Amino acid sequence: MNPHSVFIVDDDPAMRDALVLMLRGAGLRARAFASADEFLANLPTDKSACVVSDVRMPGVEGPELVRKLKVLRGDTWPVIVITGHADVSLAVQLMKAGVVDFIEKPFDPEQILDCVSRCIASLTSLEADRSARDEARSHLATLTTRERQVFDALIDGCSNKEIALRLEISPRTVEIFRAKVMTKMQASNLSTLVRMGMRAGDA
Repeated sequence: MNPHSVFIVDDDPAMRDALVLMLRGAGLRARAFASADEFLANLPTDKSACVVSDVRMPGVEGPELVRKLKVLRGDTWPVIVITGHADVSLAVQLMKAGVVDFIEKPFDPEQILDCVSRCIASLTSLEADRSARDEARSHLATLTTRERQVFDALIDGCSNKEIALRLEISPRTVEIFRAKVMTKMQASNLSTLVRMGMRAGDA
């Protein structure tokens, strides 16, 4: 079972049941809601999830749901919208506002599955990036002030000699601190160290 949930928001009960059945058959955790109001009133606590929502529904419609989810969940809950032919221009606007995809009615159920699969893959990649960033920041927090200065200089592209001049220490001392930085950051080489700096937002 995939760890990410898929939430269906559609006022058509036949559509909801068909999508949930198909997604669960593909090994995905799927739950359905009859309206955006119901969904927002019982908002799940999943850290990340894919949302498939109709555009036209009673009460809160798709566009408003998209805006609310953007505020509440950011990029951790990507949204796919289902739209009728008359709603295509609206769907394009929603794409520009952050919706990851839109599907026109009538559609092949496999098209939904394909879109959801891409959505789930992007979530998996996003979580991996976030985990790597958190790990890099955790390692950075272990550096002493001097080690951090050497780290900053290294990811700026400075040579040992340039670091020595910048920090007014000997090249040999730079080598010692550089070795400590590589060990604490668990970086096997300079390119790995630079990538860690970029992930942590320090390069």
